[in-house]
Amino acid sequence: MPTIRVLQVEDSRLDAELVLTELEADHLACEVRLVDDEPGFLAALDDFRPDIVLSDLSIPGFSGQHALELLRQRDEDLPFIFVSATLGEEAAIEALRNGATDYILKQNPARLASAVRRALSEAEARRASRRAEAELIRAQRFESLAMLAGGLSHDLRNLLQPLLLAGDSLQDYQDDPRLARLGKLVRDCGKRGLDMVHSMLSFASGARRAEQVRLGTLFSAFDLLMQGSVPHTMTMELAIDDPELSFDGNHTELQQCLLNLCLNAIQAMPDGGHLRVEAAQTALPADFFLPGEQPRSGRYLCISVVDDGPGMEQAVLDQIFEPFFTTKENGTGLGLLSCKRIVGSHGGVMRVDSQPGRGTRFDLYFPLEQRAAERDQDDRSYLEGAAERVLVVVEEAGQLSLLADTLDAWGYQAHASQSGTAALQWIEAAGLPDLVVLDADMNLFTGARTLAALTEQGYGNAVILLARPGATPDLHELPPLEHLYVVDKPVTTQVLLRTLRKARQADGRGS
Repeated sequence: MPTIRVLQVEDSRLDAELVLTELEADHLACEVRLVDDEPGFLAALDDFRPDIVLSDLSIPGFSGQHALELLRQRDEDLPFIFVSATLGEEAAIEALRNGATDYILKQNPARLASAVRRALSEAEARRASRRAEAELIRAQRFESLAMLAGGLSHDLRNLLQPLLLAGDSLQDYQDDPRLARLGKLVRDCGKRGLDMVHSMLSFASGARRAEQVRLGTLFSAFDLLMQGSVPHTMTMELAIDDPELSFDGNHTELQQCLLNLCLNAIQAMPDGGHLRVEAAQTALPADFFLPGEQPRSGRYLCISVVDDGPGMEQAVLDQIFEPFFTTKENGTGLGLLSCKRIVGSHGGVMRVDSQPGRGTRFDLYFPLEQRAAERDQDDRSYLEGAAERVLVVVEEAGQLSLLADTLDAWGYQAHASQSGTAALQWIEAAGLPDLVVLDADMNLFTGARTLAALTEQGYGNAVILLARPGATPDLHELPPLEHLYVVDKPVTTQVLLRTLRKARQADGRGS
């Protein structure tokens, strides 16, 4: 057992030494603070931060019972043991009812050491139980938030869809700079709103899928989440070496990691300060890695969270990644541990540098894979259609009209159907289309039923399914679809056109 801090409330130095001798005889290493009045007791609770209080019952000008009352007003778990020569049976029972942990008679101190060990163990068990209960309550709160966010996200995405498509369409009017500027404003507002919805929903639901994370998107979403959390006495700076850099990772977990580190830094600087989050590529040699880490030299992305706060002493640094270790009054001691596990799950490593009075720096290193140069898919000639007939099936009239107009403007022949029934009627009259763009969230004749009816009619080409993220309909009862592309809603013009291009190539229609 490590050294325990014992606060003794005792006016007799001789009796205090006898108590200490009893503990040392049982191999309990103790650091002791002796007080005999109320001011000294309160000061010791703040400065000494004891692990246990041993108190006499009767002290001139003070009392053990009053000391117990003062302690319980501050801490309901800290062990408090009466060590007295005058404690009768009725008084002992009353003391236990009032919150004392145990009582020991000075005439019979043999049980003192075992009582101290048991009291400390029970107190730690109660704290662990409360931490677990708090974590459960927090998990339940996040689950409720995720359900609420999921319910709202569908309507918000439908509201944002016209902004994204209309903004792109307006930008094509290059001969009218005013309309082009308006288009850019509308599109940017739609994208910013979509980023906010995606970030909040993703963070609340705790999605764990691997994906391509674009650095600029990650930082933009993180900036949105941090708005309102940075006090006016602080400044936060974001600096990115290459916003277009992409790497394999989990967007939600990376946000959680950055949030943990930044909120910790903010709480460490109650009087204000400067917080900087930066990202740059670096090369790590094999000798950079510590024992127990996989020494993989090569290119890494380094994301750093740097503050100019009070810093940490070496004793704190040695324990910051231990479960439940915290220096905050209401901390769980799990934040930094979860950050380290997230970085490790990405194949990376984490470093911390801090000294008292010199701030703190956390460096997160993520491995970067060498990626082949990709073709510029924003080139207009690459994305334009070749008069392919595209059947667009969407229930919401505004979205349907914008999607059809967008496809017409990019060289496709779009036919708009507001229901699966209308789509089938069009097929009977005009024949099978070359491509199908289908909303997965239709109500009366669902997306899955429409797909089934299309295949019964003999359609076997590509289908672009517009679906809410994480809510792809169950298609297991349908015949296998060789070319099915699921695209998150709301869809941007560029994503839609790239997916159509991919579908054309799969069908042998694109060059």
